[in-house]
Amino acid sequence: MIIMKNRYTEYDMAQALDAVASGKSCRKAAIEWGVPRSTLQDRIDYNTNHQSAAEHLQRLPPILEDRLTKWVLTQEALGRSITHSQLKVFGERLCRLQNDDRPLGKRWIKRFLRRNPILKTKRQITVDSVRVNGATTDIIKAWFQYFELPAIKAIRLENRWNMDEAGIMEGVGLNGLVLGSSKKRFV
Repeated sequence: MIIMKNRYTEYDMAQALDAVASGKSCRKAAIEWGVPRSTLQDRIDYNTNHQSAAEHLQRLPPILEDRLTKWVLTQEALGRSITHSQLKVFGERLCRLQNDDRPLGKRWIKRFLRRNPILKTKRQITVDSVRVNGATTDIIKAWFQYFELPAIKAIRLENRWNMDEAGIMEGVGLNGLVLGSSKKRFV
C-alpha cells in the first residue's frame, strides 16, 4: 500500500480559498490547486463560521471593510498606494461617521488584512530619473486608460483637477511599505 504525502502549501490553500470566494466550485478549486477537497471544505466552513460569529465585534461592518478594500485597490491602480497609517486614519474616520470616537487598536491592520486576503503589504519602489525624464506623448496617452476605471468615472467633473494644480504629493517616491493587491509583488 502506497501512502502519498500532501504536497500542497499554505499558498496553494490560500489560492484555492480565493478561487472559491470568487465563485469557482470547491471541487474545481481543489483540483486546480492540488488541495484535498475535504480539507478545503473544512477550511471554508471554519472560516465562514468563525468570521460570522465574530462579525458583531468588528468596529467596521463588513460592507464598509469591503468598500475600504476596493478603495485601496483603486488607489493602487492609480499609482497612489496607501500606507498602513493612512488606512488606519481612514478607518477611524469611517468609525467616527458611526459615532464611534475610539481609536482603532494596534492590531487592527493585521486583522483587516487577514479578513481581506485580496490585499497584502508590499514594498514601494522608487522611480529612476530615466523613467521620469522619459515621458513621451505615447507614454502619456496610456495614462488616459485610467479614465475608464469605474471608480474614476464616478468622480464628478467639478471634483477633478490637473496634476500640476494639486501641488506636491507627500510620500511619493519613498521606499516604504504600502498596501495593494495580493496578485502583484511590487507597487
